[in-house]
Amino acid sequence: MRSLRIALLALAALIASMLLPGTAGADPATAAAPTFKAPFGCGQTWTYSHHSAEVRRALDFVRTDGGATAGAPVLASAAGTATRHSQAGGAGNYIVIDHGGGWRTYYFHLATYSVPHGAAVAQGQQIGTTGSTGNSSGAHIHYEQLLNGVGQDIRINGTALPYPGSYHQRYLTSDNGCGGGGRFWVDTFAQTEGYAAPNTASPQGVLLQGTHYVYCKVWGARYDGVYGHNHWWLRTDLDRTHPGGNGRGAYVPAYYLSRWGNDEARDNSGNVIPDC
Repeated sequence: MRSLRIALLALAALIASMLLPGTAGADPATAAAPTFKAPFGCGQTWTYSHHSAEVRRALDFVRTDGGATAGAPVLASAAGTATRHSQAGGAGNYIVIDHGGGWRTYYFHLATYSVPHGAAVAQGQQIGTTGSTGNSSGAHIHYEQLLNGVGQDIRINGTALPYPGSYHQRYLTSDNGCGGGGRFWVDTFAQTEGYAAPNTASPQGVLLQGTHYVYCKVWGARYDGVYGHNHWWLRTDLDRTHPGGNGRGAYVPAYYLSRWGNDEARDNSGNVIPDC
């Protein structure tokens, strides 16, 4: 009789633990997941799909807002530790970010890496550029979320994404890096020099065409080009630095912003970039 009573008490305790939030009965995939964000820049819109032959719980992203897919920055979905990998016949150049708690994200087919192996990265930090390395037929971001090595249905901002069978059925606009850490994402239509001050007196290096973060804007010398002019200069970090130059915190003409005209300086979402 006593042994039966002990067994019943143990069963009751087990049932209670399954019902209480945060205990062994809770869904670990729901309880432990970071708040993942899109793996591309603030204000950008990309379409996505899942190929029927793909055995991994992955989504492939291609840009659809007028900006180029190839060369676009790939951003960390959440903070963690990034490691670099390469698989010529498969994933190509790719990065894995360990977010802790068994969670990892994968970013395949990168054109280039933007962080060293083993680097600590923040959410929204650029980790590479979009490419088509490895077994890939065109530039895209192959993206995965795994828990304890098992692929999970992808969630962005806590919401599960569908798995369409082809592109242009579903779209996702990113809020990753939107003003976070004082950074604003912009597209530039051509390569430009970067300068030590808001004028062309002291070139420091080069900002390539593509998607970049900027910190703030400064009113300076008028910059004239074929398509107009701009007095605003954007403070940013350059892609290439001239010998003896300083590529950090340099100034580039807001004239080169893809979406805006004379004396305007807005990010990709249309927000006015703040003054420095």
